[in-house]
Amino acid sequence: MEQQSVSTLTKDNRFEGFLLVCMSEQRVGGNGAKYLDLILADKTAEINAKVWDGNMPPPPVGTVIKVRGATLEYNGRLQLRVEKFRPAAPADEVDIAALTLSAPESSADMLAEIDACLLEMKSESLRKLTQELVSRFGEKLEYYPAAQRIHHAERSGLLHHITGMLRAAKAVLAVYPWLNRDLVLAGVIVHDLCKTEELDSDAMGVVRDYTTSGLLLGHLALGIARIAQAADAAGVSGEPVILLQHMMLSHHGEEAYGSPRKPMFPEAELLHWLDLLDARMNEMQTALRKVGSGVFSEKIWSLERRLYHPRYEEFSELTCEKG
Repeated sequence: MEQQSVSTLTKDNRFEGFLLVCMSEQRVGGNGAKYLDLILADKTAEINAKVWDGNMPPPPVGTVIKVRGATLEYNGRLQLRVEKFRPAAPADEVDIAALTLSAPESSADMLAEIDACLLEMKSESLRKLTQELVSRFGEKLEYYPAAQRIHHAERSGLLHHITGMLRAAKAVLAVYPWLNRDLVLAGVIVHDLCKTEELDSDAMGVVRDYTTSGLLLGHLALGIARIAQAADAAGVSGEPVILLQHMMLSHHGEEAYGSPRKPMFPEAELLHWLDLLDARMNEMQTALRKVGSGVFSEKIWSLERRLYHPRYEEFSELTCEKG
């Protein structure tokens, strides 16, 4: 059946249709009553949903449910009040592709872009080491998100993040040609590969939780170990290995964000800013898709601010009038 997309929902809309469960928790309100707090999504956007009958078991993350309810605005944020829901059944013939948040490009195209970048490297040591690392993560790269909630939290989001950074890196390298190109690109490709070990994601790109090693070690510490293992397998040693390990360790930039060392050479500094830039642009794009032109978003906690969606259409009108 045809259903309204989440991105087009506004206050006081009725909604009935199938949505993907991205987050599902039973909570207790201030009055002591239980309720379900959900994040539901189709491929266009996510929406927070509440089920005030908290005696119902929360639907499992990564499943599809049929929902009936109405939208409202709470603290400036659109919310879906669910009146009734049930698990999707095979007879519903749900189109899963319509529900999954996915990167805007195919995983095959993005992997091909990474492969082409590797072939362009002049440093045999960095090329062999990076190729070995990429090969170790196999098919997971085709569907893994880059995060559970904050940025590139979508199917193939990790590849989306890496290729976005590669394109930005090439633009910046044209401005600073004295930087070591191969080192920058290698750092971009490998910096988040261990998200595939840190996060527990299904093939739809929905993260259920962090893994044990993800919680105890995190992708930076895991990355240091994986670089060492790949270097041994590829027969690479010396400074290329330790430089790449430092870039892995320092790419969050500050101890408060998980990096025990700040970037200590220019290529490592550039990697940090490329990572931050691509993550924030994706966060902002995702937030602004949820609000109309001339409207402020709710507070984005990771950015510690609200965002404004400019009236870009007015720029086009002014251009046309002047022409």
